[in-house]
Amino acid sequence: MAKKEKEINLEDLEEELADTGEPEEEIEEIEEFSLDEISEEEEISEIFEEREEIEEEEAPKEEIIDERIYIIPLAKARKGPRNKRSKKAIRYLREYMMRHFKPESLVITQEVNEKIWERSIQKPPRKLKVRATKNIDGLVVVYLA
Repeated sequence: MAKKEKEINLEDLEEELADTGEPEEEIEEIEEFSLDEISEEEEISEIFEEREEIEEEEAPKEEIIDERIYIIPLAKARKGPRNKRSKKAIRYLREYMMRHFKPESLVITQEVNEKIWERSIQKPPRKLKVRATKNIDGLVVVYLA
């Protein structure tokens, strides 16, 4: 029992769209140009202008409530299996920051993570100096000091 194919007419579709009451969106036309008209210097200057605009937009100022510098002991991470030390060091870092800052959410920057994992999983640093900032929303960000 095959389903009957329903023929759809273009005029019927336009009427249905008009009946829904949604406003029609106007499409802006783009001017045509050839690649020969643009020189390399103009292309490069346009790219730099776009990057400058992007950089200005990316840096919203967040109001920092508190900023502290800590030297976090990670020697406890040396206890237990060798192949879990850096993982444990990250966990101890999180616990330490939770205990001292009591944040709603915690972000460890990639620099800190890379510093801990620098000498592989078996040899994390015994202590680490970090700078932690807390903003109005309760977000704590941990930077390398």
